[in-house]
Amino acid sequence: MTICTLKQGWDAYHSKTVAALYETAFGTKFSAAIRDRRERIAVFDKCFLPEYSYAASVDDVIVGIAGFQTQDGALTGGLGFYGLIECLGLFNGLKAALIFSLFERKASRKELLLDGIAVNEKFRGLGIGSQLLDAVIAHAIKHNYQSVRLDVINSNLKARKLYEAKGFVATKSEYYPYLKWLVGFSGSTTMIYQIKET
Repeated sequence: MTICTLKQGWDAYHSKTVAALYETAFGTKFSAAIRDRRERIAVFDKCFLPEYSYAASVDDVIVGIAGFQTQDGALTGGLGFYGLIECLGLFNGLKAALIFSLFERKASRKELLLDGIAVNEKFRGLGIGSQLLDAVIAHAIKHNYQSVRLDVINSNLKARKLYEAKGFVATKSEYYPYLKWLVGFSGSTTMIYQIKET
């Protein structure tokens, strides 16, 4: 397992690195809303809220990021209606907001919602994603959440195996093949980690 430093959030000078890392992992999902890769990175750079994340760094270079959402906010919280219009202009901002609304999820009061884990491709397979997931679960326990919820796309079997190994249980699967052309995948499974009371 690679030794890395885990920290909630990140310093401002890491912002572009985080945006590019997230775009590499999830750019396909956002490409229908924001077609240009450089523009997607610029929007992420401006709109991400670092406090709703854990970052893994090696030698002060961020190599992994795990975002999360609560009722108080989310890593992607700046990607709302007004934030997108400010970044993209009225027409493109409205279009992006409409597309994003198709896969918008909200956390319930006692639930922490995982908002994606991204690891630099040069550091994959070294346990960094597992460490980030552990950090998010520990955060949920510390702040008295009852569960951690996530959605994993059905084609990402490797991620699902990691979540199952950590104790997440599949609770619901949804299929929407008619949206594959738009969001890049045709189905997802909701998984929940129940936090035991101590």
